[in-house]
Amino acid sequence: MFLRCVLCLLTVMGALAVGSTVRAQAKPSGSKTKIKPLVTTVYLVRHAEKDTTGHPADPPLSGVGQVRALALRQTLLRRQPVALFTTDTKRTRATIAPLAEALKLEPQTYDPHRGRDLTDRITKDYAGKTVLIVGHSNNVLSLIDDFGATLPVEEIKDNEYDYLFTVRLIEGLMPTVEVRGYGAERKPDPKGKATVSTMK
Repeated sequence: MFLRCVLCLLTVMGALAVGSTVRAQAKPSGSKTKIKPLVTTVYLVRHAEKDTTGHPADPPLSGVGQVRALALRQTLLRRQPVALFTTDTKRTRATIAPLAEALKLEPQTYDPHRGRDLTDRITKDYAGKTVLIVGHSNNVLSLIDDFGATLPVEEIKDNEYDYLFTVRLIEGLMPTVEVRGYGAERKPDPKGKATVSTMK
């Protein structure tokens, strides 16, 4: 009697084991966890308003420009960029300085005439991360183009300092770009004509 019960118990356990194996094999393949693609976020801005008094070759920021630099810090601090890039001018360095100080990051200098070198470096070394580039009216749009994104505006006019461009590089997809204004002044009107070529 005892032996018969043991045999019955073993038979039931074997059937349960086979059933669970069949269910495991029949589990749909769609239940696998999907891997999210890498998203690299690049913020681009022109330097803030410059002081044109005396028309120096390398002008600093005006008082209004200093206020805008603080607005840039407030806007992007919570985005936590891991790298900051600027041209080697007083106005671009001063624009990025408040954010750099808050993040405790040393801005890296780039050559505005070699934009593709910078975009290639960001794509390679900062994949999946967030960075900020501060440039000039004539090179910010060309950088967006170098990333492979469609230009959202045709030009940045002399009096336009409030554009904040966001380029997203998503693995396997075409780059996208968004544009909005930042700071207390007017928001940009995304209409205009061909960009000028001098660095401003």
